[in-house]
Amino acid sequence: MSSIDLAGFITDVKGQAVHHGFHVHDERHFMETYSLRQWWEVDLHPESGCGSPMELHLALDVDPRVLLAFDDAVTTAADPDSIPDDFFFPLTLTWTLPAPTIDLLNLALNLAGLTGMSLPLEVAATDSYGSPAATPERAISVTARRSVSLSKILEGEETIVETLQRANDVSLFLLKLVQ
Repeated sequence: MSSIDLAGFITDVKGQAVHHGFHVHDERHFMETYSLRQWWEVDLHPESGCGSPMELHLALDVDPRVLLAFDDAVTTAADPDSIPDDFFFPLTLTWTLPAPTIDLLNLALNLAGLTGMSLPLEVAATDSYGSPAATPERAISVTARRSVSLSKILEGEETIVETLQRANDVSLFLLKLVQ
């Protein structure tokens, strides 16, 4: 039994997302039986973007070695305040949208102006060819990564409010590009 409630944390994240103007489409939980590695995935988009091709995919990657090390630190700690804040899981936000005519450098600069250093973003494009004679179909992906503290989850202090505020800004900006 883990010392933290990850399913409850994901439920809180979804609640915060709804509070910040997102519509949650789907949630998935995967677990590898041989390694016990887990992923929680949530698909969402701004409420004003229902029916648009822009989607936001949020994923929490749970490394069992980090979780077990954290549980050991919790059980051996003499004082709950002495638990080190050295245990983190990666949280990834990925936006995808079809965008055949967008200048990537311009997009990256505009998004950097929205998020600043609080949510660094990576912008990439992928051209897909159905056949050698077909014209390419371009898809844009924007990715943000941040760490989630297990100590703060245990204390009930881990919140991704600022991340969701910035994610909403990015989502609304991208939504204007595809409408």
